[in-house]
Amino acid sequence: MTALAEEIARTYGTPAVVIDLDKVEANIARLQAACDAAGIANRPHIKTHKSPELARLQREAGARGITCQKLGEAEVMADGGLDDILISYNILGEEKLGRLGALQRRVRMIVAADNPVTISGLPRAAEIAGRNLEVVVECDTGRQRAGVETPTEAVELARLIAGSPGLTFAGFLMYPPEDGWERTQRFLDAANAGLRDAGLEAGMISTGGSPNIPNIGKLKGSTEHRAGTSIFNDRMQVAAGVATLDDCALSVYATVVSRAGPERGILDSGSKTLTSDTGGLEGHGYILEYPAAKIAKFAEEHGFLDLSASNDRPKVGEVVRIIPNHVCVVVNMVDRLITVRGDKLVGELPVAARGKLT
Repeated sequence: MTALAEEIARTYGTPAVVIDLDKVEANIARLQAACDAAGIANRPHIKTHKSPELARLQREAGARGITCQKLGEAEVMADGGLDDILISYNILGEEKLGRLGALQRRVRMIVAADNPVTISGLPRAAEIAGRNLEVVVECDTGRQRAGVETPTEAVELARLIAGSPGLTFAGFLMYPPEDGWERTQRFLDAANAGLRDAGLEAGMISTGGSPNIPNIGKLKGSTEHRAGTSIFNDRMQVAAGVATLDDCALSVYATVVSRAGPERGILDSGSKTLTSDTGGLEGHGYILEYPAAKIAKFAEEHGFLDLSASNDRPKVGEVVRIIPNHVCVVVNMVDRLITVRGDKLVGELPVAARGKLT
């Protein structure tokens, strides 16, 4: 157990969610350099860190806007001095439209839509704001999440946006599958041809995803990229081949609280810390000090260790560091992040936008 682990456990207790600011800054710089090299804008997604302070670091490094998934996140970011905010999610309902209009009065807002029902409500937000609202059409090119599935549908929605009072058609939002960029190019080319016939133009072509960082700039006509997880990275990003363990800026410090059997143990970090999201990987995290150990299952406050494959085994009271499978959901479980630089404890950072469901 390192001196830093002892200090964190003594000062804050465990489980503790810890970020290394040196690695955070290196990850921010790496993403910005990839966007700069491709000649496109960086619009990082704050869903991973949920911190205006970290968003400001991204902006200072060169980001030209941010992405949020929910209005509540965008409100926190605007309160923290951030501007030029894209919400990559359909916004529905009078309450949310009122909040969107209030935000649009304060900062530049761009919203995504993939259906006529969503678009029909957005003029209300523009009316409240007293100025036009920019809208992008979300397109699905194989990931099968939100988004229209054909270029024809994309053009139809673009025409609907352009013809709606208070709305401005801004472009297309895409999240291509890692192996689907050629298909995405064909979709975009067909959609752009349809726009030209309609007398419209997509000024913004936004691509997304940390696993797609190696593909930044491959889509001809793209203007920006949205990546979230890359600021911290996690075991999923390592498995995808776009990060190394050394690039993982966030770890969960946990204490071994039981060793009732020679091949098993209990951590004080269960589903309330590391969450039940495995990200399709085996186990629930990677223990840096004991890489052959497996966090096999969870209760809320118990992480069940399978030590059968590990020659070295932790003792009761030992503090270990865990790289989460999926870092975004871990951050949303805590009110603060403990900050370090290398082996030095720095302090703590509030997770200001956590739990923003709407």
